[in-house]
Amino acid sequence: MTQQMNRRRFLTTSAAGASVIAAPYFVPTSAFGANERVITGHVGVGGQGRGNLRRFMSKSNVQAAAVCDVDSNHAATAAKSVEGKYGKCEVFGDYRRLLDRSDIDAVVISTPDHWHALTTIHACQAGKDVYVEKPLTLTIAQGRLMVNAARKHERIVQTGSQQRSDGKFRKACELVRNGYIGKLEKVLVGIPGPNHPGEPVPDSDPPAELNYDMWLGPAPFKPYNKKRVHYNFRFFRDYSGGQLTNFGAHHIDIAQWGIGTDDSGPISVEGTATYHPKGWHEVTETCRITHTYANGVEMTVGQGQKDIPGGVTFMGSKGRIFVTRGKLTSTPDEIARQELSSNDERLYVSNDHVGNFLDCIKSRKLPICDVEIGHRSATICHLSNIAADLGRKLAWNPQSESFVDDEAANALLDRPYRKPYTI
Repeated sequence: MTQQMNRRRFLTTSAAGASVIAAPYFVPTSAFGANERVITGHVGVGGQGRGNLRRFMSKSNVQAAAVCDVDSNHAATAAKSVEGKYGKCEVFGDYRRLLDRSDIDAVVISTPDHWHALTTIHACQAGKDVYVEKPLTLTIAQGRLMVNAARKHERIVQTGSQQRSDGKFRKACELVRNGYIGKLEKVLVGIPGPNHPGEPVPDSDPPAELNYDMWLGPAPFKPYNKKRVHYNFRFFRDYSGGQLTNFGAHHIDIAQWGIGTDDSGPISVEGTATYHPKGWHEVTETCRITHTYANGVEMTVGQGQKDIPGGVTFMGSKGRIFVTRGKLTSTPDEIARQELSSNDERLYVSNDHVGNFLDCIKSRKLPICDVEIGHRSATICHLSNIAADLGRKLAWNPQSESFVDDEAANALLDRPYRKPYTI
């Protein structure tokens, strides 16, 4: 089968749930458990992608073999790093050509959010295991398609929510799950404000090194503007959901772990938000969004709220626990110092997020932040934005993954894809 035929087939899938994914075109070594060395391909190697490339290259059982980026400067810089360690590196501007390589066991996806779903689904179709950055999705509906693809093709898909592989976050959740703060009543999730680069500039022609049409991919066509691309994608709704999906994906993920709802979610959501007065970006400047769970627990996501510190605060009938990167405290103090007993429920242990993914490629055990977990956490991020946009209380069914008797809200579960970049 030619590469042209492969690429055409990659972009032609139906929209019928689990049957959306076509059969893989070849069976790589990873279909039977990876060889001793995991061969990786890296899609998106600017910013976070460079960091992920370094993390994978630091592992003795990894060989990076190919990089892909729509910005040729990003791709060249990454390739030079790979060649310095392994001697050779193939460079692509189209990730579908990278997926054609049958020797690649795993694909590391560090693209802007609006590309996560297509790239992950196509990698699963091609028989690759996947490490994909958070937030997992741009829309709620995309997440279920990604889970379906991973399950149908029996792929390991790790979401890059690395706080799950930090001992402080794990201990905080274990203390909560085992009742050391009494009955869990509320959870506060604090996220930062937007760090957009400021006043807009006029649209212009894209630079020669950037394949701008491919950068847009499934997103609606808009003229090139340097303050919308690369790091700044996260401040525009065509590509991301602001800090609610950026840092929210980290801290909401930990809240879900502590509540014990990795396979579920809230039953209602309501709140308010403010936006930039001059429209310099499209995402929230401040917000206060409350999610209510079936067991009565309320989780409030706050941005710019004085009573909600950055991180996760679990509040129970006998005390509270606060956890953020590098810090775990409690009230009373002794709760955080408490050693768990042999009878306590223990959570999945990982002290290395990349290492856990690599181990699972060989064992075929689900990773610590499996695609289903990443989907459920991202869903709450999107619910927050939808509630803020509509400005009213919404009832949510986490089993059907739809709003209850609300056509306007359900219309926001997904959005059209620009052809030919379609599911």
